[in-house]
Amino acid sequence: MFLLATFFLKDYPEYMTGLIIIGIAPCIAMVIVWNELAEGNRELTAGLIGINSLLQVFFFSLYAYFYLAVMLPLFGIKGLELDITISEIAKTVGIYLGIPFALAVISRFLIKKYLGDKFFNQKFIPFVSPITLIALLFTIVVMFSLKGEMIVDLPMDVIRIAIPLVIYFAIMFFLMFFVSKKIGANYRDAVALSFTASGNNFELAIAVSIGVFGINSGQAFAGVIGPLVEVPALIILVNVAFWLRKKYF
Repeated sequence: MFLLATFFLKDYPEYMTGLIIIGIAPCIAMVIVWNELAEGNRELTAGLIGINSLLQVFFFSLYAYFYLAVMLPLFGIKGLELDITISEIAKTVGIYLGIPFALAVISRFLIKKYLGDKFFNQKFIPFVSPITLIALLFTIVVMFSLKGEMIVDLPMDVIRIAIPLVIYFAIMFFLMFFVSKKIGANYRDAVALSFTASGNNFELAIAVSIGVFGINSGQAFAGVIGPLVEVPALIILVNVAFWLRKKYF
């Protein structure tokens, strides 16, 4: 994503930065949907999401600082003033991912200890599970309501951001699929790995962009365009996955 962003959006530094932030945030939510639609390995996907979640909590800030403050100047990209610190990014990531993660761990241990496994699995989990979908839909509605006018007014900017995103999804999906197949993975595992690699955590990217650069920034706009492109692109890749299954499995 860094290479695609610098190649396609070098003359649009805010969009370029927003795309890089998207690229370093692997998906931990919608990948479940794509994997289910493509009949991939559910358990492997859950494990990969867990790993991605931990990586983002502990390393997202370092990744962002490295690519934005260290790598961009090395590629000769000037004129982009980045007043960005690791602590600013870490604070946003800590609020967005750290607090829910801590609450999940605490509730799991306390409820199992004092109310038992049966209550946890049959009462608590069904009660809190819908919150994920509600929160995701709420986030999407809010971000499109805030940026909808810009999307309509700047259609060419939407296309500029969409092109590297589409290329990114295709490269990551096919690369991981055939690497997985080469090392002996079956279809279900290959699909789980491919969608985990190609999906991105746009909610986190938008949260960081707003927290660091502001709600009216180009970075936040690029983040909003992300799911607008990802949803149709990955639905197409679901159908591609079925075609690959017929051809290779």
